Amino acid sequence: MIEGLRPRHHRPANYAGRVRLATTPRPTGSRHLTVWADGLLLDEPTRPVVAASDHGLVVGDGVFEALKITHAGPFAVRRHLDRLTRSAAALGLPAPDHARIRAAIDEVMAHGGEGFGRLRITYTGGRGPLASHAAYGPPTLLIAAEPAGLPAASAVVVTSPWSRNENGALAGVKSISYADNVRTLAFATAHGAIEAIFLNTAGRVCEGTGTNVFVIKDGRVVTPPLSAGPLAGITRELILEWYEVEERDITLAEALAADEVFLTSSLRDLQSVRQWDEADFDPTHPVTEEIAAIFAARSKAEIDP
Repeated sequence: MIEGLRPRHHRPANYAGRVRLATTPRPTGSRHLTVWADGLLLDEPTRPVVAASDHGLVVGDGVFEALKITHAGPFAVRRHLDRLTRSAAALGLPAPDHARIRAAIDEVMAHGGEGFGRLRITYTGGRGPLASHAAYGPPTLLIAAEPAGLPAASAVVVTSPWSRNENGALAGVKSISYADNVRTLAFATAHGAIEAIFLNTAGRVCEGTGTNVFVIKDGRVVTPPLSAGPLAGITRELILEWYEVEERDITLAEALAADEVFLTSSLRDLQSVRQWDEADFDPTHPVTEEIAAIFAARSKAEIDP
C-alpha cells in the first residue's frame, strides 16, 4: 500500500456548492422499448403494469439486474441470475425462478432485442402495505430491453461527497433502492464527470454509482475487496478469474497516484479513467488495454461464461 504518497492534485471530497439537478433527455417514443410483465409481453410498453401498492414502488423493496445485450444475445445470464438470487435472499424475498426468467428473456429478445443494448430484470416483493412491513406478495417480475449507446472510451470521475456504508443492510445487494446513486451521479454530472466514486465509512475506495474500480501501480492491478462494501460486479468477477488481480483496501491518495485506473460494469466492460478529481492519468494505459483485450476475447468466445 502506498500510504505515504501524496496525490498529484487532490480536490477535497466535500465540494462547496449545491448539487444541480442533472436530467436525461426525454425519449421521443417507446417503440424501441420491449417489456414483459408477469407473464405478459406488452403491446404498449408505457402502459402501467405495477400496482400502486407494489412494495418495490412504495419502499424500494426489490432487486434487479442489468445485462449487456450483444449481437450474440444477453451476456452472462447465469451469473446475473445467481446474483439476483443472492440479492433476493438478502432482502428476504422468495427465490426467483431462473427458468421462468430465461423464458421471459427469450420472449423479449424475440420481439426487439437486436443490436447492442440493455436488458433489465426487476424483481420486487409485490403488493404490500403502504409502510415498511413485509410485502404480501407474490413477487412482481419485470423484464425490459432497450437499445443503448456505446460507452465512451475513457471517463472523468470525481470523488463523491457522500460515503458508502460497507456495514449497512444493503451493502453488496443490487437493490432497486437507487436514490443514493441517482443523487450522486447528478453530482458527478454537475461537476463535469460521468461517474462518482464512493469512499466507505473507513475512508477507503469502495465503488462508483454503477461501477467497480481497479487501480494499477507498477504493473500490479488492485481492486477493493467485497468487505469494503462494493457490489460484486459480474465484469469484476470475470476479470478476477481471467487476470491476476489483488483484492485489498485502497486509499484515495493511492488511487490518485496510480499509473492507471479503470472502471468496470456490465454495459461498459472496461473503461479507462483519464481524470479523477484533479489528478490526470497518462493517456497510454497498456495494462488496462491488455486486460480489456483478454476480456473482449473471452467474452466473445462464450456468451454465458
